[in-house]
Amino acid sequence: MKKWLPLLFSAVLLGGCAPQLGSEDKVVQKKNNKKETAVVSSYQISNQYYKTIYPYKTSKSRGLVVSNLNTNYDIDEFETGLMRVAQKNYSTDKYLFQEGQMLSSDTVSKWLNRKYTKSQLKANGLSAKDNIGLNPLARNSSEQQKNPIYLAQILEQDYLSKDNKGNVKLSGVVIGLALNSVYYYQKEKYGATYDVNISQAVLNQKGKQIAQEVVNRLRKMSGLKGVPITIALYKQRGKDAVIPGNYFAYANVPGDSSTVGDWKSINEKYYLFPSDSATSAHRDDEKTFENFKTDIEDFFPNYTGVVGRARYTDGQLTDLNIDIPIQFFGESEVVGFTQYVAGLVVKSFPDYVNLQVSITANNEPKAVIIRDSGEKEPTVHVYQ
Repeated sequence: MKKWLPLLFSAVLLGGCAPQLGSEDKVVQKKNNKKETAVVSSYQISNQYYKTIYPYKTSKSRGLVVSNLNTNYDIDEFETGLMRVAQKNYSTDKYLFQEGQMLSSDTVSKWLNRKYTKSQLKANGLSAKDNIGLNPLARNSSEQQKNPIYLAQILEQDYLSKDNKGNVKLSGVVIGLALNSVYYYQKEKYGATYDVNISQAVLNQKGKQIAQEVVNRLRKMSGLKGVPITIALYKQRGKDAVIPGNYFAYANVPGDSSTVGDWKSINEKYYLFPSDSATSAHRDDEKTFENFKTDIEDFFPNYTGVVGRARYTDGQLTDLNIDIPIQFFGESEVVGFTQYVAGLVVKSFPDYVNLQVSITANNEPKAVIIRDSGEKEPTVHVYQ
C-alpha cells in the first residue's frame, strides 16, 4: 500500500517531464539474417531516458558487471554514467536502447584476465586461444605490485535507429572500461591483502592503450563492421569509498575506422557532503548543505545524520542525493517530517539541481522526495 501526499505535483518519480505515452509501435529487427517483429515501448519516463524494444533482450554478459567493481556506488555509476556519455552522440528522442548483444560473458571474462606465460596456461588448463587478457603479465606474486590489474570491467550498450519502414538496425555501440585507481592483491593465497594506488596519469595512458586494443577486436566482429563505436574510460574508487568514481575521457570511432583518437575529457566528479574535500572545492554548496542539515537537526529530536552525494559536471552541481536515517515512533511523524524536508528542499537548493532525498528508518525506506532540474515543486512519496 502506498500513500501519496497532497503536495504531489507530478505522478512520476523519475524524470522531470510528464511520461511520453503513445500507441504501440511495431518494428522489424534482423537477427542472423532472419527478421523478427518487436515492439518499441510506448512509455518514456522522460527525455533523460531511452525507449527500449520488447521482448527485452538482456545483455550477453548479464550479471558480470557486478564483478570486480568495488562498491554498489561504482556499479550504478558505471552503467548510468555510460548512458550519459552515449547521449553526447545518440539523442533519446531518435535512438532506442538495447543491452549489449556483441560481448558475451565468456569473452568479457577472458579479456579481463592477465596475459599468461606458457607454464601458467598449462597450470590453469588453458590453451593459447585463451591467452587474450588485456591486463599485464605477472610471472609470480612479486610482480603483481609492479604490474597491477588496470582493467576491472567492460560494459557494452547498444543504440538502435529506426527507418520510415519500421526497420531497426544497430547504429552505435558504446563501451565503458572500468579502471582501478586502487589495485588489491595477495602475495600468498590466504595471506594479507596489499594495495597499490594507481595515478591518474597512468590510468590515462593504460586506459587509452587498452581502448585501442578493444576497438581492434570489436572491428573483427562481423556485426560491428561499419558501426560507430564510442569508448569511455571510468575510474573506480577503492573498496572503502562512500561515493562513486567517474568517467574521465571518451572517444568516438567512425564506422569506417579502427583508430581511437581525438580523446575528449569528461569533467565529472562526486563529492561527499559534509567533507573537507567538498568544503575545499565547493565551499558555497557545502555551506548550503550544512544549513539544510542544521534545519533538520533543529526540527527533529530523533535525527541521526544527513549525508549527501553530489555530482559536479564542469564544476557545476548537477545532482545531489541525500540520505536521512531517522528513528520514527509513528506514521504521523513520518508524514510531518517528510513534509518539512520537502519544504526545505524547495527553500535550500537551486532548481537547476536534480535532487533526491531518501528518508529511512532501521534501513527501511520510509519516504522519498524528488525534484528534477527545472522543476519548482518536488514529488513526494511516503511508503506504507
